[in-house]
Amino acid sequence: MPETTAPPAARAKNRFVGRDLVVKGARQHNLKGVDLTIPKRQLVVVTGPSGSGKSSLVFDTIYAEGQRRYVESLSAYARQFLDRMDKPDVDLITGLAPAIAIEQQTGTKNPRSTVATQTEVYDYLRLLYARVGTTVSPVSGEVVTRDSPRSTAEAIQEALSAKTRFYLCFPFPDHKGAKKVEELEALLARGFFRLVALPTEKQAEKGKAPEVLDLNTTPPADVKTPTKRLLVLVDRLATKPGDDATTNRIADSVEQAFREGGERAVVVTAPPPSSGGEPFETLTFSALFERDGMTFEEPTAQLFSFNSPLGACPACQGFGRVPGVDPDLVVPNPELSIRQGAVAPFRTEQWSKHQRTLLRVAAKESVDLDAPYTLLPQEHKDLVWAGRGDYVGVKGFFDYLQKKQYKMHYRIYSARFRGYTRCPACDGYRLRPQALHVKLCGPALGTDGDTTRWTHIGELAELTTADAQTFFESVELSDHDEEVAGRILTEIRKRLGYLVEVGLDYLTLDRLAMTLSGGETQRINLATSLGSSLVGSLYVLDEPTIGLHPRDNDRLITILEGLRDIGNTVLVVEHDEQMMRRADQLVDVGPGSGALGGEVMFQGTYDQALDSDDSLTGAYLSGRQSIPVPAERRPLDPNRVITVEGAREHNLKRLTVSFPLDRITVVTGVSGSGKSTLVNATLYTALQRLKGRDFEGKVGAHDAVHGSELIENVEMIDQTPIGKSPRSNPVTYVKAFDAIRDLLASTHQAKIRGYRAGTFSFNVPGGRCEVCQGEGVVQVEMQFLADLYLECEACHGRRFKQDVLEIRYKGKNVAEILDLTVDEAVTFFEGQKRVLNKLQSLQDVGLGYLTLGQPSNTLSGGEAQRVKLASHLSKQHAGHTLYLFDEPTTGLHFDDIKTLLGAFNALVDAGHSVVLIEHNLDVIKAADWVIDIGPEGGRRGGFVVAEGTPEQVADVEASHTAPFLRDALARA
Repeated sequence: MPETTAPPAARAKNRFVGRDLVVKGARQHNLKGVDLTIPKRQLVVVTGPSGSGKSSLVFDTIYAEGQRRYVESLSAYARQFLDRMDKPDVDLITGLAPAIAIEQQTGTKNPRSTVATQTEVYDYLRLLYARVGTTVSPVSGEVVTRDSPRSTAEAIQEALSAKTRFYLCFPFPDHKGAKKVEELEALLARGFFRLVALPTEKQAEKGKAPEVLDLNTTPPADVKTPTKRLLVLVDRLATKPGDDATTNRIADSVEQAFREGGERAVVVTAPPPSSGGEPFETLTFSALFERDGMTFEEPTAQLFSFNSPLGACPACQGFGRVPGVDPDLVVPNPELSIRQGAVAPFRTEQWSKHQRTLLRVAAKESVDLDAPYTLLPQEHKDLVWAGRGDYVGVKGFFDYLQKKQYKMHYRIYSARFRGYTRCPACDGYRLRPQALHVKLCGPALGTDGDTTRWTHIGELAELTTADAQTFFESVELSDHDEEVAGRILTEIRKRLGYLVEVGLDYLTLDRLAMTLSGGETQRINLATSLGSSLVGSLYVLDEPTIGLHPRDNDRLITILEGLRDIGNTVLVVEHDEQMMRRADQLVDVGPGSGALGGEVMFQGTYDQALDSDDSLTGAYLSGRQSIPVPAERRPLDPNRVITVEGAREHNLKRLTVSFPLDRITVVTGVSGSGKSTLVNATLYTALQRLKGRDFEGKVGAHDAVHGSELIENVEMIDQTPIGKSPRSNPVTYVKAFDAIRDLLASTHQAKIRGYRAGTFSFNVPGGRCEVCQGEGVVQVEMQFLADLYLECEACHGRRFKQDVLEIRYKGKNVAEILDLTVDEAVTFFEGQKRVLNKLQSLQDVGLGYLTLGQPSNTLSGGEAQRVKLASHLSKQHAGHTLYLFDEPTTGLHFDDIKTLLGAFNALVDAGHSVVLIEHNLDVIKAADWVIDIGPEGGRRGGFVVAEGTPEQVADVEASHTAPFLRDALARA
């Protein structure tokens, strides 16, 4: 048979199908005409020194072009609501699949956003409760159902014994303003002329049976029985279980009773006269959704949304917290007893009378006055708050202060104990009571699995992702409900499984998104993307291992491999060795940073990288270059330590931890183990208070901090941006620009013109270009498109007036100086110690590639943190400073980490102390002291698993860090 070929049109249409992702001539930022071919359906890791151009290639070129093409496909009307996207500086990109970016950034600041809402788990939970949730009466604990005529008939047949005679009735009408006689006449007109008159309770006890009144023989005016004891008779029947004809007749009568009686029907048994006063029974049925005198709402998805007025708690508007008396401020140290003054408001001389009354009343009630408050049973704590007898209670005391708010000193004293507390109306669950009455029957967590309990959606949201996964693996549903909710349960289980797999098993579903770290936010976004199960897409990730312990890296890499295996291309900017080892291909960008980078130095497999002479990453992976272990550790001086005693904030288990001074200390442990709570929320905040700083934040719960007198200052250097405005840049942050402006103002030409240092500032009027106000660009508003930012025509993007640009120092004007890199500026300003002192500190932390005028809002979190470190290195502190760093290796290559460790050692050699929260093994092995928190995350963490030198910690079998640290020390 002759060979057939596709027609030219078909071949042209499919010319890119199955092709690789090809980039030609990428020149974005510092890229030097990069040509790159990325194979589809592979896991590709892009690495290289910080500032070498990795993000410029992956995010600012490949992903940005994917987004731009998507936006360009929309209408002009839709595009006006989106940010304008410029075409990246690249000649050609082909084979580009729909791109999804999962970046390393802090999440939303919206207090309504939670882990469950971000991952769509809560959307499915709302749907699940709306479809198969069971409404349970809070009064009797019985299930609330809506009766139908058929179900009512079957219930009557089942509830009453065979051949039981009964009256089927509906309640006497009760129209507003209508008299009894008028109601009776209306019933007669509708054809209802028989009534059932119920006896009173005393008459019933004496055996009196219900009577039937006939309005044909008893005129309406002669009916004396009160309306509350009158029922309107629909039919007289007798039970006959198993007989369909009888059931059908009962159902027909019930339907009529529902229709005439406002959806309610009443069954009254009619004992025969020969029964000898046998008591009668009354059964009530309702087609309404009610039980125990309460009317309930039919569950809908909106009823369970705390972002909707239909579901949000009216008291707290769905936030779960309201302003009020903060229990943590009223009882700041629960380890104190009542006699020792655990209740802080009663410690003052003015209000000590309440303390004396509390002691007297508590003694009468057998309350242990010398036991720590935290160990008291709940009923005794309730007595302290609610009061009893002569004792007004904490709540009564603050109610009294509230009444006296018109006096200033009462307002001031009351404000000391106020904060945001759990909403008393919804108990912090955010939802209105009607939503919390709907429940699912599932396993009672913490038991052997045989015990079940009713759980509402608020209680479910308080579970960790791991516990919620356990709940849904064994939740009990009927066959019908399983069929209705099968797909919903599958989606919930899948998303919870992904959250556990990415190492977030310790997070509760109701955890606020604004409290998550950048790494946690990125992994939540990853789990959300996994839940969507897209195929044929390009996933772009920015260091997904940030904040992740080496133990959990394997699970994360397995997930990325799963994304690849179902047909996606996964492109990861990463420095983690474990990730590189598992990648299908490595792309090493370099050779240096900034202007010295922007080239692809290597592309190939991990094994090929080990033998590459051009790859700096390969040199570290193969061991040709390494980060050395110190020849000897700095010895521990037991008299030079800061000790946190009894730390119990969040999941910390009453820790007493000592931080050695004059050395580098690393706090490590799995994600969620309590590292940040110990260092940031407890140690830092407590020292701020003890040093008398103007600190308004909450101090983590603890007993005491000892040794604060050994230091003069405490500095927290985290990854928050150093500036949100393009006007802010590294050279202004480290105060180097002040000295540069002074040099320009000291030139002969500037003095002749009367220019001062302020003339060379683009932040204040004077020498700056007033057309663009020193920004270099002008905003042009577009009516149906996003605003345009065009280069200022007056200054051509140079920010300053022409006459100011004529002032030169060593041949360069102020705009040209701002275009210099830090490395170039160090050479340029040789001999100017005031400038060099600031700039060399930026060099020392590996930021020599940054330009002096680079806007701060373009810096990564790791770069911002190192700029802060450079600022502190350039300062001359008079006393001992304790520096606290939160994962300073974020975004750093092996070579950058070596430079950073040199900066840390320089701080210690200058007489300061450094404490790091870190997972990077190269930093841990180079530390003087290691504190390992764990053993797990969440409530299973919060213990000190090991502490000592890296060698000592590596020998602790209970530590998850130990096996990885042993390998790192062995390779060194």
